[in-house]
Amino acid sequence: MSTVITNMLPTTAPADEQELDELLSRPLPGVGEALAALGGDIVLLGAGGKIGPTMSLMARRALDEVGSDARVIAVSRFSDPASRTLLEEAGIVVHPADLARSESYADLPDAAGMFYLAAMKFGTTGLEHQTWWSNAAMPALVADRYRGVPSLVYSTGNVYPLSPLGTGGSTEADDPAPVGEYAQSCLARERLFSYASHTWDTPVSIFRLNYACELRYGVIADIATKIAAGEPVDVTMPAVNVAWQGDINAWALRSIELAGTPPRILNATGPETVSVRRLAHWLGEEMGIAPKIVGEESPDALLNDAAEIHELYGYPSVPLRRLVRWVGQWVGGGGRQLGKATKFQQREGKF
Repeated sequence: MSTVITNMLPTTAPADEQELDELLSRPLPGVGEALAALGGDIVLLGAGGKIGPTMSLMARRALDEVGSDARVIAVSRFSDPASRTLLEEAGIVVHPADLARSESYADLPDAAGMFYLAAMKFGTTGLEHQTWWSNAAMPALVADRYRGVPSLVYSTGNVYPLSPLGTGGSTEADDPAPVGEYAQSCLARERLFSYASHTWDTPVSIFRLNYACELRYGVIADIATKIAAGEPVDVTMPAVNVAWQGDINAWALRSIELAGTPPRILNATGPETVSVRRLAHWLGEEMGIAPKIVGEESPDALLNDAAEIHELYGYPSVPLRRLVRWVGQWVGGGGRQLGKATKFQQREGKF
């Protein structure tokens, strides 16, 4: 199951969004084999969000590479018509549906493997009722609909408490201790799929992510956009873990091969504990702007130890320093942002 990953990506930053999406969806070794082994179609629920489009594209490309005619079915409200067009042009079956509505479940497509990406984080403060419906009620409906189907469930490292900087971050063996209603509702999502695993023998893999980064979104882009706007960078949250979203896509798609009963839990992020202050200075050097730093570093941070997934699937194909350089060039050149800040600075769980 272990794979040595070679660097398949260029060292130069993508020139435009088309090239960026191509890099984010370029399959890494083992993805096609893992998906083909499911023996049928795969469905991605919540495929119209930040990660879903390029993850769906990677799945289609990976299956094509191994000669599989299994369908990739993307389910979403598709509030962004451009995402729907992108997927349809790539040969992905698009199934519009609002998973918040129980009547949507009757005609959801059958599948040999299910990837659950739907969640609510942004703007959860003040909309706690919607947060719990999206992050807890919807998973119960999905788990019931896909009883017995191997499932990869996106979760978050926010289910862990803050870790002292010297410990290396939370491991999969650590007990969750979510802070705030967003993190609490995400743990509820995990527990509901765990119920399905224990009760209906649904093989489940839980994918605890923080943070995926590309050039239009993520912690590094958040810091870069503040520097570009002349706004201060707060270092009270002193350090983060990050990884190229293309690697996250590949790891998530492959991780369905680990789905089991009880669920398999995997942390997913980069190997470094990187200082927020250092990220700001690296970006400032790349952009030719001296960053404004505010706050004082706290002794702890939201950190994950992803050594297990690195042993399984290798280190990221885009090294941290290169990713920072790419983001600096993109943001410094006026490249488009998705406009959804990660709010990684939050220490009280209020998103």
